[in-house]
Amino acid sequence: MLTSEQIIEIREHLETAQNPIFFFDNDPDGLCSFLILQRFIERGKGIPIKSFPKLIDDYFRKVVEFNADYIFILDKAEVSDKFWEKVKEVNIPVVWIDHHAFKFEDIPDFVNYYNSFDAKNNDSAGEPVTSLCYKATQKKDDVWFGVAGCIADKFVPEFYNDFMKKYSDLGIKSNDAFEIFYKSEIGKIAKFFTFGLKDRTTNVINMLKFLMSVHSPYEVLSEGSKNSAMHKRFREIDEKYQRLIERAKEIGNYDGKLLYFQYGGDLSISSDLSNEISFLFPDKIIVIAYVSGYKANISGRGKNIRKIILEIIGGLEGATGGGHQDAVGAQVQIEDLEFFKKELKEKVGD
Repeated sequence: MLTSEQIIEIREHLETAQNPIFFFDNDPDGLCSFLILQRFIERGKGIPIKSFPKLIDDYFRKVVEFNADYIFILDKAEVSDKFWEKVKEVNIPVVWIDHHAFKFEDIPDFVNYYNSFDAKNNDSAGEPVTSLCYKATQKKDDVWFGVAGCIADKFVPEFYNDFMKKYSDLGIKSNDAFEIFYKSEIGKIAKFFTFGLKDRTTNVINMLKFLMSVHSPYEVLSEGSKNSAMHKRFREIDEKYQRLIERAKEIGNYDGKLLYFQYGGDLSISSDLSNEISFLFPDKIIVIAYVSGYKANISGRGKNIRKIILEIIGGLEGATGGGHQDAVGAQVQIEDLEFFKKELKEKVGD
């Protein structure tokens, strides 16, 4: 967790920035972090980061395009050296807020870096970036953004009770983040964010504009002219998503330790699938592989899964991976997928 002094520093940076650009990870935690900060100062542009696993230098052109005076990086574990080189050339202040495992020696000295990862507690105390941003702003009207981003990252924030007092019909009484996510209306809102970010660029931009100006969570749930594309995309993805969930559940209905599920098609939602399957089968190691082109996107959930998967892919050419102790994302080349599966079964068991 961050100290109260660090929280204050984040707010001071935010209030100093006159034309900031916010680069945020392409998920509800990243999105809600951006929205909380932008809606607080009512200025700045938001850019979802779709490169994996790093924020790459291609994104720097947006800094120049928007003539930004401050750079905020939200919920991204890695940034490329080339991106830092370009930042250093223009001497723009950088605020990087994250909650993944990190090495301080890898952080450039000109970056204002804030990370809630707590290695002493095995990552259990690592608050999502959404929570850190909400603590910095304390804008009560946006508490629902805070909750949506946190529960999507399997974390119940300390301000959940404040949310329930204001929006009791949107939540449930529970200390389980995923139970809230999968069984409540605020969870449905978080799913709208997840699926909306998977749309084409024009619709993502329109969704951001809508969410930057929305007054209440009920406007998200109610379909209208300003969010019709978001609702349409939700229905399109959810139909495919539910079919995949049912197929994965069939595989999971046996006594083995490992649930490995592989799929293809035009929709990469391995992270979302692994989250829900891990909720449905909490005692299993969950590994979901999405195969497309020459690479496979892998999402793993379960005890110490990061160590297991990173050890397997460590010697594979072009493989990448990272994340939390019990939740990890990775990429391997298609020709290495069978090797990956074999090693996974040997380490985990069938």
